[in-house]
Amino acid sequence: MIKNGENYIRFDWAMKRLLRNKANYAVIEGFLSSLIGKKFKIHRFLESESNQEDEEDKYNRVDILAESEDGELCIIEVQNSRELTYFHRMLYGVSKAITEYIGIGQPYEEVKKVYSVNIVYFELGQGKDYVYHGRTEFIGIHEPHDELKLSVRQNERFFGNREKDIMKRKGAADVFPEYYVLRVNDFDKIATTPLDEWIEFLKTGNISSKATAAGLAEARECLRVDSLPVNEKQAYFRHMESVRHMKSLFDTSRDEGYQEGYDEGREKGMEQGKKEGIEQGKKEGIEQGKKEGIEQGKKEGIEQGKKEGIEQGIEQGIEQGMRKRSFEIAKQMKNLGLTTEQISLTTGLSSIEIEKL
Repeated sequence: MIKNGENYIRFDWAMKRLLRNKANYAVIEGFLSSLIGKKFKIHRFLESESNQEDEEDKYNRVDILAESEDGELCIIEVQNSRELTYFHRMLYGVSKAITEYIGIGQPYEEVKKVYSVNIVYFELGQGKDYVYHGRTEFIGIHEPHDELKLSVRQNERFFGNREKDIMKRKGAADVFPEYYVLRVNDFDKIATTPLDEWIEFLKTGNISSKATAAGLAEARECLRVDSLPVNEKQAYFRHMESVRHMKSLFDTSRDEGYQEGYDEGREKGMEQGKKEGIEQGKKEGIEQGKKEGIEQGKKEGIEQGKKEGIEQGIEQGIEQGMRKRSFEIAKQMKNLGLTTEQISLTTGLSSIEIEKL
């Protein structure tokens, strides 16, 4: 975290100890303006969830809840370790803020706009970017380019702007919470925008001398480790050691879990592959056997047919030869004056065949 001779305090620690001081509001205001794209002037900080966490969890996550001068709420949370249900906790945090800061019996229009800003140092979800923005939009099912806008009266009542031009009116989405996810570890480029300068600081702890993003100049002044009192500096170093230690434990657990999962998956894959290979082999063997059987059967059938044809031909030839000889004998007996009955008994020819001779 040391660059150009400076050593800056991590943002999560600063949120917990330094940035709640009104003199340092400009740091968070600058960060939010770079992210949200509009000024967020802090009126006060409200009670946050992490203020009630036990000591064991404090190294892992820090959050603050700020209210703007316009009455909007912003939850800023920093989390170091992986959490499978983090998206659900984002939703819970926003819902909790909405319900806690509207009085019983107050009209629904008093529901506050909430921004949920989540700075995470782990792989949350799956995607290619390092900054994500989520909002609730109402888009026509039959007209996909039609976004539901507020009426003139709603626009005036909720935002103080009686805009008749529907294209310039606020959308229904502007009433609902908005979410930002900053996957800090995925940032791997040169900072060219104010938001990138902030993310570079969040990832590396460095503030470039060329950085111009709102709030970073103030951060240079109030987030120097050397400016901390001795007891605060010692507490900060203990905190950083806890962060490093727990990160090492998490990384070790992840690597061990990966190896166990890899080994188990490989074993199951081999079993499945063996099973599928046997099935495929049987199928291919049957097909090949069937094919070869047909060929062999065809070959043997031809041989058998030839053999039987020859035998049958011989039999027929013998039979035809004997019949021919019977006709010759019958003819000679007829010339000798023997009766048809005598000739038939001797040669086996019919009386009709004998009479034709």
